[in-house]
Amino acid sequence: MTAPGILPEVLDGAAVGIFGILLSAAFCPIRWTGKKRWALAGCTAGLLALQGIFYFGTSPTAAQYLYPLITHLPLYVVLVLFSGQKVWPLVAVLTAYLCCQVRRWAALAVALFFPQHPLVQPVAELLFTLPLLLLFIRFLAPSMRQLSRYPASVQCQFGIVPLVGYLFDYITRVYTSLLSGANPAAVEFMFFVCCAAFLCSILRASRVERQRIQMEQLQTSLNLQVTQAMREIEALRLSQQRASTYRHDLRHHMQFLAGCIENGRTEQALGYIRSVCSEIEAGKVTVYCENEAANLIFSAFADRAAKAGVQFTVQAGISQKPAVSESDLCVLLSNALENALHAAVRCREAGHEAFIETSGHEKGHKLFLQITNSCLPDVQLRDGIPVTDQPGHGLGVRSICAISERYGGLTSFAAKDGQFTLRVML
Repeated sequence: MTAPGILPEVLDGAAVGIFGILLSAAFCPIRWTGKKRWALAGCTAGLLALQGIFYFGTSPTAAQYLYPLITHLPLYVVLVLFSGQKVWPLVAVLTAYLCCQVRRWAALAVALFFPQHPLVQPVAELLFTLPLLLLFIRFLAPSMRQLSRYPASVQCQFGIVPLVGYLFDYITRVYTSLLSGANPAAVEFMFFVCCAAFLCSILRASRVERQRIQMEQLQTSLNLQVTQAMREIEALRLSQQRASTYRHDLRHHMQFLAGCIENGRTEQALGYIRSVCSEIEAGKVTVYCENEAANLIFSAFADRAAKAGVQFTVQAGISQKPAVSESDLCVLLSNALENALHAAVRCREAGHEAFIETSGHEKGHKLFLQITNSCLPDVQLRDGIPVTDQPGHGLGVRSICAISERYGGLTSFAAKDGQFTLRVML
């Protein structure tokens, strides 16, 4: 093959390689860090170099035959290491391969209008690469990552269609010439229809799952708000009872003070006044910030922390209308403070200092929250997210991350020197 004929094929091979690698990585639930991004860039360069060695060192046909071994298998291994999962990276690679075929189908559709120009199809594939990659990453990748949370058995069901398509394409187009005599557009038609139906089913299943998760979070939010409201009502009821008692006893207080003053016992009268003022102040509902929902959460956890012997401080400048909905704010604060209180109580039981410090402010339509609490050294982080083997735990962290992701925010967890810090930007 001449150099002008080789160039489009080489460029197309590099483009489809980059397209498949980046899309496969976008389909996996990977918590990206700078180190992982550089590792993926190195992996991409290495796989392209390996393809080039087989392409020019042996033959283009041999490189095409060995493509699953020199590209797809190493990519699967890398994604397993990045994501910590075993089944879904395979589904991601196979689905990305189907998406790669969309380039070919779109180019075939264009080539039908220019049958006399052999370079139309490879050039069209190159031109379709970047727009399709951005389109899939923007709209399809979030749905794929959400489906990765399903059990392995369900993941395998989703992988059946791309696996069959992968085998069909290699058996009929690469390893044999069973369908080479027919019109390319006619041969690819049913394969295209099946793939389009599969991708639409992924989007549909993801939308249904998102709706289910949102309903669960809404129910959790309402339950939390009801619970916190009951605690606040109880606190107000106790405060009103104390105020009623003080009003009832006011005459007796005045008589006692008058007797002290008449007998010249000024110090005793002042001490009595101070004790009454302290009792009144203790019954006061503390206001931590302007936002009523946040203040309700802070007040409830302040009482729980005081009863548990945990120091609780709040410096929160949260307005009446923050950047997030009231229900999401309640869920986020309740889960974060519940986890912090649980960790602080464990510290106190172990004989260590126990505290919870909360700070928050708003800037440029963004809400910034930081919660720091004492913790034991056994905190485990996996990909920057705390994990636990205890049953019934870990749901709060997932809820916090889900809320942050829904608002396009950032969440970070850190444990160092006996302190655990959660930072959220929404």
